[in-house]
Amino acid sequence: MRTARRRRTGGMPRGVPGGLLLALLAGLSAAPTAAAAPAAPAARDAPGSGTRALQIVLDSSGSMAREDGSGGTRMDSARDAVGTLVDSLPDGYPTGLRVYGADRAASCTDTRLVEPVGALDRAGIKKAVSAVRPKGETPIGPALRKAADDLPDPPRDTLGRRTIVLVSDGEDTCGDPEPCEVAEELARDGLDLRIDAIGFQVRGEARKELECIAEAGHGTYYDAPEAEDLARELERAGRQSAAGYRFEGRRVTGARSAADAPALRAPGQYLDTIGPGETRWYSAELGPGSGARAVDLAATGVPAPGARVGSSDGLELTMRSSDGSRCGDDRSWFAQDEGGVPVTAAVSRIPDGDGARSCDRPGRFTFELTRTTAADSDRARWPVELRLGTERALPRGAAPARAETGYGPGGADAALPTGAPRDIEGGTGFNDAKKLRAGVWRDTLVPAQTRWYRVPVGWNQQLRYDVEFANEPERPRSGSVPSSSVWTELYAPGRLPVPGGTEFTTRRPYRGEPVKVSHGTVPVSWRNRTEPAGSVRPVRRGGDYYVAVTLGAGTDRIAAHAAVRVVLRVDVKGRRKQGPEHDAPYAGAGGAADGHGGETSAGSGTSGSVQRAAGGPHPAVAAAGGAAAVLLAAGGLGYALRRRARVRSATATRGGTW
Repeated sequence: MRTARRRRTGGMPRGVPGGLLLALLAGLSAAPTAAAAPAAPAARDAPGSGTRALQIVLDSSGSMAREDGSGGTRMDSARDAVGTLVDSLPDGYPTGLRVYGADRAASCTDTRLVEPVGALDRAGIKKAVSAVRPKGETPIGPALRKAADDLPDPPRDTLGRRTIVLVSDGEDTCGDPEPCEVAEELARDGLDLRIDAIGFQVRGEARKELECIAEAGHGTYYDAPEAEDLARELERAGRQSAAGYRFEGRRVTGARSAADAPALRAPGQYLDTIGPGETRWYSAELGPGSGARAVDLAATGVPAPGARVGSSDGLELTMRSSDGSRCGDDRSWFAQDEGGVPVTAAVSRIPDGDGARSCDRPGRFTFELTRTTAADSDRARWPVELRLGTERALPRGAAPARAETGYGPGGADAALPTGAPRDIEGGTGFNDAKKLRAGVWRDTLVPAQTRWYRVPVGWNQQLRYDVEFANEPERPRSGSVPSSSVWTELYAPGRLPVPGGTEFTTRRPYRGEPVKVSHGTVPVSWRNRTEPAGSVRPVRRGGDYYVAVTLGAGTDRIAAHAAVRVVLRVDVKGRRKQGPEHDAPYAGAGGAADGHGGETSAGSGTSGSVQRAAGGPHPAVAAAGGAAAVLLAAGGLGYALRRRARVRSATATRGGTW
């Protein structure tokens, strides 16, 4: 599900809609800056910083001694599941373990921290859980309160998410305090703490209570009717915690009116939050536009993965000049109700040739950011990452190369790399996107997860890629066949979304059978900014282009394994030129060199997963279908997914020169 999108920028005509279906393929498994002080160095959301951490809360009440149908007890299966979880987490990821009902036969305060939250100690957690013996009551409310206290407080002026994962085989037996009320109290606005709940062989009132805890805690409920389900769902919850979006930027608080809007400086990256239905205002002092330096502001909202969303939920962003003229607007919405994923809206000031328009004149520009939210959507606040950047002006007297509006060799039928894929782990967002070159790459995603990659693309080059989702054994089920979606999004330097135009199919239904989505760009040209097509206009400078790949939240009802494998076939076509001029010399074979982004940037980027349909204000989900080739037979294939998901954090600032 691409982001649905409507965009107007600097008086340019609206972009053209995208969405031509492709056949499915089988895969192997600016300007003077504001008067405000310069933006502070980006604050990093690094592992161990307190911005992200996981606390497991494990039911050890007497009922966990019952047989679970697998030849052992529920507690035996819980021990195995915890082992699977910790083996799947990144090295050093802050993780702890608390139990309840393990020490006294009849106590409503019986909860104990058996492994403090700290750098992941796999052996220590496994040893601790092996010593737990089920015994007593089920005091879920007190255990949740203690678990929240166990988690480290996030550093001041940072954004991140800490997670509690509750595993229970029954409802609370104490009643005071009520678990749902505790979850609501702890999660509050859902900004830095979420509570997931896993029901192990539960039904009726017990399941309702656990679903209530997850909903009140702005988290996800996972159902585990069988022993093997428990390990899968616990691994999914843990990996989602570890894969949370890594934020960078200086904290800022948007105002409630344009008059009070805080000043942003370009280049700069900032962090704020936004609530349902809320509007935030920001401003920036921009110089004259006659120097042909474009200015871009991108706003990325990051709901909790899989959070309850409506298809029309999303972000609206508007830029206005000092006299109130509208200089650009953008709307991105989910256009799906499977679950929350990052969503990005972006606006640009692209100067006219003579700088005569009101939007080209120097002055105080304002940016209005609104979050649209349906009445039944999750009410948690979203962290928002704002990135204000400028590009370098053309050299004096330079004559840029012509616009490139056709895909040519990079179209839908382009030949892409083949061969055995190399294993990689994508980033969590714009700031730590995994760098890729041309080649074949393999990764894994859990439901509601987005992975990010960046590909250097130079002047006169174009990016082309396919994403192939593997054949996935299905979970046993009764009733109708569940369906989910898979999709990809592409972002140009400045975090500008690149629509698929009429050439590519960027989203498909997914039911566990092999399926492919595709995307690409026209060749990079400075003059593309003057083109009306939304798929051409953003491809106006060289640098890092960002690929986001998402597995829909609904796959949790389909996939028998914790994660689904994906294969990316990436190519950068054309010879790179050293600059945007029509007579610029070639720089030799290969992609754009690092740092040759043609833009001044305080961060680097990728973003969301939401439906992006250019050209109209009304959200519409374009159904995409097609025939799928058989990938790999499910039977008899091992699916080793317990490798450690080592999440890396990049620190380099990219872009800035040609």
